Amino acid sequence: MPKSLNPFALIAERWQPSAKFVERAALATVVMAVVIVVTGGAVRLTDSGLGCSTWPTCTPQSLTPTKAMGLHGIIEFSNRMLTDVLCVVVGVAIIAARARTPWRRGLTKLAWAQFWLVMSNAVLGGIVVLTGLNPYTVGAHFLSATALLTVALLMWQRSREGDGPVRDLVVRPVRQLSWLLVTAAGLLIVVGTLVTGAGPHAGDAHTVHRIPVDWREITQLHVDFVYVVIGLTVALWFVLRAVGGPPAARRRVVELFAVLMSQGVVGYVQYFTHLPELVVGIHMLGSCLVWIAVLRVALSLRERPYQAGAAEIPAQDPAVPAAV
Repeated sequence: MPKSLNPFALIAERWQPSAKFVERAALATVVMAVVIVVTGGAVRLTDSGLGCSTWPTCTPQSLTPTKAMGLHGIIEFSNRMLTDVLCVVVGVAIIAARARTPWRRGLTKLAWAQFWLVMSNAVLGGIVVLTGLNPYTVGAHFLSATALLTVALLMWQRSREGDGPVRDLVVRPVRQLSWLLVTAAGLLIVVGTLVTGAGPHAGDAHTVHRIPVDWREITQLHVDFVYVVIGLTVALWFVLRAVGGPPAARRRVVELFAVLMSQGVVGYVQYFTHLPELVVGIHMLGSCLVWIAVLRVALSLRERPYQAGAAEIPAQDPAVPAAV
């Protein structure tokens, strides 16, 4: 019978990545998802949002920035080039997940989902430029990047577990409390995006389009959600202690609390120092770390074991001698 013309199947016939390689490829997508958020924030905070005046080219006459565009053009174009790096990293994750034997379809789907999120967010980034940094499209651009981070983290988690049925490690009410925490943290990020859209950092020195609300008032709402998330985190820790929850889950909650406290300090510093660019950038990095920590808490309360029969258990690396 003729061999499959599917290039991924052909690669799988010639290359067998280890389970550790797949896991590292998945982790690399998480790191790059954070990097793209932080560098995107740097574009806005340096007033380089329109450093390239159009999209997908940098100017109507040039693909790359011209000397006359100065530093702003270089910053904006460099961020666009980082999307290419992100595509390469996601591509490696797709190939590694598909080439791994046995093939894990769910893991491959998560890798492909990242690719389509990157493509859609690239188009959305173009819309941001073409609309002159409309704050609503800028906010959607950030939230889309957060969605990419979410899928990347889920792939990394799945690369370290099996494909068996999900099994809760705690009673259902505790799991529900964890998802309430995830929901509150998600709303916290959304409100934080509104704060950014209403605040003074528009992304371009000559662009003043802002969400028409008082940024101080929306900041107070943001702070209220911070207190809610902190309260739910503390409550979840006490509940896990009371029900004898997994030690790993309790460690994840402590990690989340530490990240929240650090992010809170940065938040108050940026507010009382009138939003200096560097501190705002650190706060954007912190928002990614908070979201990662929240998702890790929820994921630590369940497991996906390898199915019986060892068909899914990662094959042993050839360099490691088989156990007797």
